[in-house]
Amino acid sequence: MLYTTWIPRVTASLALLASVQAAPAIRLKSRALSFDYDNDKVRGVNLGGWFVLEPWITPSIFSDWADSQTVVDEYTYTQTLGKDEAQSRLTDHWNSWITQSDFNDIANAGLNHVRIPIGYWAVAPLDGDPYVQGQLDVLDNAIGWARSAGLKVLLDLHGAPGSQNGFDNSGRYGPVDWQQGDTVSQTVTAIQNLASHYAGDTDVVTAIELLNEPLGSSLDLDGIKDFYNSGYQTVRDNAGDTAVCIHDAFQDFQSYWNGFFTENSPNTNTMLDTHQYQIFSPDQVAMSPTDHVSAACALGPKLAGTDKWTIVGEWTGAQTDCAKWLNGLGKGARYDGTLAGSSTVGSCDGKYTGTVADLSDDDKSNIRHFVEAQLDAYEQHTGWIFWTWVTESAPEWHMKDLLSNGLFPQPLTSREYPGQCG
Repeated sequence: MLYTTWIPRVTASLALLASVQAAPAIRLKSRALSFDYDNDKVRGVNLGGWFVLEPWITPSIFSDWADSQTVVDEYTYTQTLGKDEAQSRLTDHWNSWITQSDFNDIANAGLNHVRIPIGYWAVAPLDGDPYVQGQLDVLDNAIGWARSAGLKVLLDLHGAPGSQNGFDNSGRYGPVDWQQGDTVSQTVTAIQNLASHYAGDTDVVTAIELLNEPLGSSLDLDGIKDFYNSGYQTVRDNAGDTAVCIHDAFQDFQSYWNGFFTENSPNTNTMLDTHQYQIFSPDQVAMSPTDHVSAACALGPKLAGTDKWTIVGEWTGAQTDCAKWLNGLGKGARYDGTLAGSSTVGSCDGKYTGTVADLSDDDKSNIRHFVEAQLDAYEQHTGWIFWTWVTESAPEWHMKDLLSNGLFPQPLTSREYPGQCG
């Protein structure tokens, strides 16, 4: 879900805001789905750290290697433990991290979607990989829980063979080797298996995201578009009119992607996903709370100018990168100067680990302002999906805890600070 320390992340928000808005093409009308993306707002949450491990979401799973830093992602976790031990530990994790009660709580908070990250290794494992399987048994249960709770599901292929971004959340931290060898065709196979497996659940699974966060700056962009076209047809062939979601590959979500899938094309039920964080560069963590709100508000009109359904599929209440291991296992934060090469902006007290209740009054106020501004901006088009529902110890990111402590609006349309976006 997140970027590691070496990403050119400024382009994900500040540079985006400076770009010129392009005139949108005429939006295509949708074919019938069990959710009306034309007229109803997506209000959702990611179920991060469940089927794809991220050290900062569940640091206890990686604590044995906190000093050696030899295990930094799911690949090295399963490689180090071996198949049997990894299977045992991960099966326990899959069966306990998210349960039916979470789906009920999500629905009771007024949300209507969950985005569920899954790795290719769960649906199309490759010979020689250390990963273990069994995720689909639990995911099958989750589809039933969503149906019972009245929630829709966006299935998100979060990790591709070779790694599409080199982030730990792709399954394997390090080089970006997707598009090498057979990795693209293997990814299409994963999409085919995922789409066909849930072809009978289109009352719940309303969208499939072809690939999370391909790092456009390290990949061939035309190749990404070719993959998206292949993935689109694969979903159509296997899951009918299920919406096809594509990530913006960290390119300008309006000027770069307007026209793709829509201009001179029969493709319908297509959705663009952009991820908006304001904490992964020195300039961003140095922004004032007011600056963060202004940057969020500026995204609203730009989102409204896209020619496809467009969601902000990841965002947060955080205005710092303080959460333990957010930048990678064993790495510090830009905000307090503990990340190599950074300088101090402020203190991470209460934000490195902790609970929402223990945040300072200023932090609580800043988060509530920021969350409300983002809701107002992102609902100027299709909607939003917050990252993430639960964490072990990262209070700025823990939606369940933010809700419990009044920092996330209830009902979702209520505002303590109305009119921030004009």
